[in-house]
Amino acid sequence: MVKSENNNGAGNRPIRARRSVLYVPANNKRALEKAADLACDSVIFDLEDAVGPDDKEPARQALRDWFAQARSTDKEYVIRVNALSGAWGRDDIGAACACEPAAILLPKVYGAGDIVAAQALLKERNASPDLRLWAMMETPRAIADALAIADTGLGPEARLDCLVAGTNDLAKETGVAVPDGRRFMTSWLMQIVLAARAAGLDALDGVYNNFRDTEGFRAECDEARQMGFDGKTLIHPSQIDPANTAFGVSPRLVEDAKQIADAFARPENKGKGVISLNGRMVERLHLEQAQRLLKKAAMQRNEGTGR
Repeated sequence: MVKSENNNGAGNRPIRARRSVLYVPANNKRALEKAADLACDSVIFDLEDAVGPDDKEPARQALRDWFAQARSTDKEYVIRVNALSGAWGRDDIGAACACEPAAILLPKVYGAGDIVAAQALLKERNASPDLRLWAMMETPRAIADALAIADTGLGPEARLDCLVAGTNDLAKETGVAVPDGRRFMTSWLMQIVLAARAAGLDALDGVYNNFRDTEGFRAECDEARQMGFDGKTLIHPSQIDPANTAFGVSPRLVEDAKQIADAFARPENKGKGVISLNGRMVERLHLEQAQRLLKKAAMQRNEGTGR
């Protein structure tokens, strides 16, 4: 289990490395068998888009069977359910609660009410308080109301942990074409990152559809990292290593974080809100960021090669 701790009042959020987050169809037996051995940080077992109407219940049962097996890994497992407003969502939630994953990913989020409703349903089902919620930001309304959605992650009993960009659905619902990069979506993606940071949540970039285009994928990872995303959602195992590299914590950032942590640990700086370090003013909020970065760096060293 990953230790939880407070972050910007966002409840007891787990600190995790989420560089590479792979979608796996819940009805794909071969993919399920390989999931635990992959080098990605997180796996999203998909009950939504990847599973046809006639396969919903067999897919749920496949997940129940998979999670019932003994697992010796600390990899983060997430289940994407169908929308709670649809025909399959509540049954998916029931199956997910039985599986006890790290989180449930809610698709087609339109507003804060969707998160509140999901939290109420989990409480009704006596779900573990450690079960987190992730939100797919894939509708125009979700982008417009991103901050209100993210703010549902604030508070000691909040479950929201991560915002996930759904770029394919955004393109479909808005008519925005993305033939040459994602320049028309940049402001929407930055809105997701901004809202996530305001509420102390993680933010994951959307998928890159052409998994054979390695160079294009690397370029999009670099772009997403510069935007501030914590990692990227993936559709193929071949994308795991490039994502881990792109979103990994660099030695320079680790060294800088260590210097900040060490400086605040000195007796003369105890209780200070601001200190001088290497010619710059460093605030205690930077210490919190440094500590979080060091935890993620440690996880990447210990868990990044198939935990």
